[in-house]
Amino acid sequence: MAEGRDVQWIEVAEGQVGQRVDNFLLSRLKGAPRALVYRIVRKGEVRVNKKRVKADTRLALGDLVRIPPLRLTPLEAVREVSDSLHNLLAGSVLLEGPDWLVINKPSGLAVHGGSGVKIGLIEALRQVREDLDFLELVHRLDRDTSGCLLLAKSRPALLALNEALKQHRMDKRYLALVAGRWPARRDFVSARLERFEAGNGERRVRVDAAGKMARTRFTVRETFDRLTLIEAEPVTGRTHQIRVHAQYAGHPLLGDDKYGNREGARLAAGLGLSRLFLHAEALTFPEPTSGRPVQIKAPLPDDLATALVRARRPS
Repeated sequence: MAEGRDVQWIEVAEGQVGQRVDNFLLSRLKGAPRALVYRIVRKGEVRVNKKRVKADTRLALGDLVRIPPLRLTPLEAVREVSDSLHNLLAGSVLLEGPDWLVINKPSGLAVHGGSGVKIGLIEALRQVREDLDFLELVHRLDRDTSGCLLLAKSRPALLALNEALKQHRMDKRYLALVAGRWPARRDFVSARLERFEAGNGERRVRVDAAGKMARTRFTVRETFDRLTLIEAEPVTGRTHQIRVHAQYAGHPLLGDDKYGNREGARLAAGLGLSRLFLHAEALTFPEPTSGRPVQIKAPLPDDLATALVRARRPS
């Protein structure tokens, strides 16, 4: 973003009605981190109809939004998307509708920037898809998780898809490779999950009676000597839910540097696996306008497919 640019006055159009001020700003201030956006709102530099607003203020048709000139230091600025990431994301769209798209998220890419992450998937994709005036995440995936990720291309679509998510009308299925033999009879794990801050400042999740109830359905897809390929369906949507529930059941995911154990690390190394084996394989959701179900599958990435081939070899 260039320094010293003039104040912008933007009139809220029909497709932006009901959008929060912070999301409105983030979609237009490409290169501005969230912390900076919240700071200029808090200081009153952003005005709607010449009045101070809060970050969660909803915009109405015809509102006039004042956006101040911004000067971003190198530490604040979101990195410009590289050619390699641009090409990767441009080729990762699995399916696209008039007001939504599903991308096959690569492992290792956070869904949004912040906390030391200079650029996330949403910031990068907004640079890749400059043809879109609106682009927001409908849900999230962990940084190291690959697979189906749904985004909305309009405010009405975002609201409709968020409502479908709340009403459990969205079906998400994950593939995970875990340590040990998962018992076929154990098809559900229910345990309360609580977020906490680890000693190094990292946010993690643990099973705790004081936490929020979470439930995951597990199905055995394939059994190996000391490993099991499972399908996981999160009935609730808590942070790190699949990973923590699998650990709680005594079968941590391979490649999990947060919730894994030494045995899992040893098994992962034996397969040449250097990342978390968790892939959002399938997604079903109601199309925002018609309500018809949309079903999408993301192929297993090469590194995970190779690990499975090695797991199938006789020991």
